[in-house]
Parts: sequence; structure tokens; C-alpha cells
Amino acid sequence: MRNLFLLVPLFFTLHVLNAQGLPPEYQKAKSALLAKEYWDAMNGFKSFTNPDKYGNLANYAAFHLAEAALGANQPTQAISALQPIYGKNWNKSDEAKYLLAAAYFQNNQNTEALKVIKSIKKDQILEQSYNLTFAYLSKATSSYLVANLDEFKSNEGYTSSLATVLQKQTVMSASEIQALNQIKSSVPIRKNVVKNDVLDIVVILPFTSGNASAVTNLGFTDFMFELYQGIELGVEQLKSEGQKVNLVTFDSKRDLNHLANLLKDPVVTNADAIIGPIYLEETDLVSAFAEKEQIPFIHPLSNLGERFEQYKYSYLFRPSVASLSSGIISNLKSQRWGNRVAVGYSGSSRDEKLGLLLQTELEKAGFKIVKIQKLDSRNASTFLQGLGVSRGNNPSIDQVILLSDDPAIAQSVFSLMESITTSVPILVMDSWLGFNFANYEMLEFPNFHFIANNTPKFDTSEMNQFRKKYYEQYYAYPGMNSILGSEIVYWLGSNVKTTFNFDLQRSLDQKPFQEGKLTWGFNFQNSNNNRYTPVFKLEAGELIPLQ
Repeated sequence: MRNLFLLVPLFFTLHVLNAQGLPPEYQKAKSALLAKEYWDAMNGFKSFTNPDKYGNLANYAAFHLAEAALGANQPTQAISALQPIYGKNWNKSDEAKYLLAAAYFQNNQNTEALKVIKSIKKDQILEQSYNLTFAYLSKATSSYLVANLDEFKSNEGYTSSLATVLQKQTVMSASEIQALNQIKSSVPIRKNVVKNDVLDIVVILPFTSGNASAVTNLGFTDFMFELYQGIELGVEQLKSEGQKVNLVTFDSKRDLNHLANLLKDPVVTNADAIIGPIYLEETDLVSAFAEKEQIPFIHPLSNLGERFEQYKYSYLFRPSVASLSSGIISNLKSQRWGNRVAVGYSGSSRDEKLGLLLQTELEKAGFKIVKIQKLDSRNASTFLQGLGVSRGNNPSIDQVILLSDDPAIAQSVFSLMESITTSVPILVMDSWLGFNFANYEMLEFPNFHFIANNTPKFDTSEMNQFRKKYYEQYYAYPGMNSILGSEIVYWLGSNVKTTFNFDLQRSLDQKPFQEGKLTWGFNFQNSNNNRYTPVFKLEAGELIPLQ
């Protein structure tokens, strides 16, 4: 960042006139100013500020009067002295504007000062004005600086002040993040750190839950431990392939004060990537920190990315709701099953948001929404039967979309499908592939299709090897969260590289699709979430993308 901390001396023009021929009282006032006898100087210069009587000398008298007034901490008198000569064309007009800006700043009239600075032309005086701006505004409120950024963004002292103020904040609002992004191209915020060739990964997860009465340890089979175990194996795999990786783990304890202190740890501030945490209030805190420090933060499990849209350094490893919607519609168009669609969704935040978004986007794409309904285990089968999806009936729809990861809803739907014969395509989330009660090969028609949400490649040598290592280390077989944890590390290791100066997004933008190791792959080009969202069909037990 620019060095804007030191003010230049105010008294830089006392030598401009030759003392010869000047009135004795004027020379006496100059001597008083040099001696820092400010009140005597002010009284002496006042008598020479009449331009009709003293001509150009009146401009200098007003200028020196303002210098004395500022020295005496009398900014209002300095303003009164300079306002009559503001805008006059004389050889020290820019220097006078600088003094007027200083007087306005000293009088807490920041906006007036900034407007005066905008009119300064001389490069040297303009640079000094930027110093002056930073000296006063680096302690201003972020709300003031953000609100006026568009008007004063050409003032380098202003943008540096804003950057400094925002860097001190633990959490930033959406408007503050937008302002910070706006000035990054002209004001480097982060120090130039010489990167080594080690990928430093920090994991922050709530392994314990702290409260006033007790600290509750989460069960060993908790999904967060499964996620971490996958991350740990992923790091071991990168190391076995010769990549230098350093993994450091912190417990957020579901305590925002504790988490805020963790974010001050040098290990965190020097990380190349941060994985987790996962809960809303924690991710908001870490997202703001990551944006400020320009460190990629990866949310490992969520599909809810709309609150991260204003961030450049926060990523959803899974597809966002918008990406899921786009993938579903694209696949429906490719199959041409018809334009009549029914949508059922569970009560989870993702499913409700996705269901309502699909209602809008499907209609825009030319589809007709026959029915959309919130589902639970009691009404899922009747929802389908009401559409004519039952034995001997003609369905009123061409395809059904069921948005849920709830096994109770899935079991109700699957039981109905086993008891009837129907070829109506039913799109469900890929989590249904893991339900042990579902044997899709036993159905007369292969009408179930699976919406990708970082879908694993189940029968590959890489997956078999991972399952074997996982079992050897943890005496259990990996679930979806363990697979995601390992795949996140593989994805980071493939993209956070010295060849791109550890710039994750720059690497991701190089190609629209990347093969996964344990999953079907990724597309993060110009995106902070995985936009690769195919829909799969099952043929002879094998997943095949529809497109």
C-alpha cells in the first residue's frame, strides 16, 4: 500500500515573496508566523487581506493568515480567510486549496475537504493532498467511506483509508465487501508474501459445542468427523504423490468469539486455503475474513450460495441452487419427454429454494408446472398418485422432480413405484443412490434419474483404493461426507499451484471442466460453485449422464 502516513509541513510558501518593498507590518506578521506566534501573525495578516487595497499581496496575506489559524487550531478562521481567494487564478492557487482542505478536515468537514482536493491540478500538491486525506480519514467510519466511494475514488488517500478501515473489521457487510472489491485493482490490500511451494490447508470445523454449562463432544461417527477423515486421507494421498502439503486443524466450538480469535492466528492468516466451518453464523464470519485476506474459503457441504455472491474468495464445493436448477432444466430439454412438470420438495432450506426457483425457471424455459407441493413422508406417495402416477391411470404430467435427501420420503416413493407399473421419468437427488432399501434394477421401467450434487464414481479403481485405505485407517467404510472431504483436497491440490502463484480462481478459469478423482468432476470456470450438474440414468447398474 502507498505510504500515506506522514503530513508534509504546512509552511511551505513563506519564501515566495522577496521581503524588499513589503510593508513593515506584513514582514512582522511573517516573522511571528515563523516563530509560531500564531495569534500575533493572524492579527498582522488580517490588515492586508483587502484585494482592492493590496492587490495580489492580499492573496498571500490570506494564505499566511490561514496557516497561522491552523497552527492556532482555529480552522474556522482559516476557512474564512481562504474562501474569498478559492477559485482565483494565481500562482499559489493549488497550495491555497490544499490549506483549505486541511482546514475543512480539521473542522470535521470531510466532504467539503474532499471536494476541494478534486479541484487541485499540480501533481506534487495532489500527492500531498492524498497524504492529508489518509491522515484524517484512516480513522473515519466505514459507512461514511463506503457511501462516498464513487465520488472520491480517484483520491488515492481516500481508497487507502477505506482499505485500512475495512482491514480492521472482523465482519464486513455486503456493501463493504463490494467497496473493497472495487478498490483492490488500484490499491493492493495484502502484503506481497513470497510463497513457498507448500500447500497450506487450514480446516476449521465445530468438533465440539461450547455453551455456558458444558462442552459437548460430538459423536465419533458425526458427519463432521467423517468429513475431516476424508480430508486427512486426501492430504496423505497428495503427499504420497510428491506434493508438499501442510494440514492444520482448528475447533470452532460453535463459539463466534473463539472463532474470531482463531482468525488472528498467523497459521490462518498465512493459509493458502481454508476448509469450513459449515454453520451460517460461522461461515459469514470466515467469508468476510477470507475476502479481506484474499484466502480461498471452501464451504464443503452447502448448496446455498446466494449469500456468497458478492464474495470473490468464498466457494461452494457443491453446486449452488442456481446451478442445480440450470442443470435440471438443461437435461429436461435434451430429453424432450414433454413440457408438463410436477415438482415436490422437502422442508429443507435447499429444497425449498430450489423448488421455488425451478417453478420460475421452468416456466421461463417453456415448461408447464402442473403441480408444485411441499412433501413429507406421509404425502409423498399421494402427491404422485394425484398426478395419475398409479396403476391403470394416465398421468397428467410428463416428468416429476422430487427434491429431497430424506430417506423417509424416498422410501415412501420407492414403495409406490414397486407396486405400480409406470414409465414416467422421476428425477431425484443423487443421495437416493445410497439408500439401502432401493433396488432400482428390480423396477420394470428404469424411470428413476439422479440429479448430480458432486456425485461419486462408485465403481472405479480410485474409489476402491480409497475405500480400502479408509477402512484400514478407520475400520469403517466411507460415507458421502468422507468422499467429499478427500475430493476437496484433490481439487485444491490440482488447482492451488505455484504455476499460478497459488491463485485458485485463475487456475479454475483455465478450463470449463475438470475430471474428479472420486466424483464425476467439476466446472468452476468464472464461478464460485461447481456448475457441473448432469442428470444420470442407470443402465445395467452403471450411471450414465443423460447428455
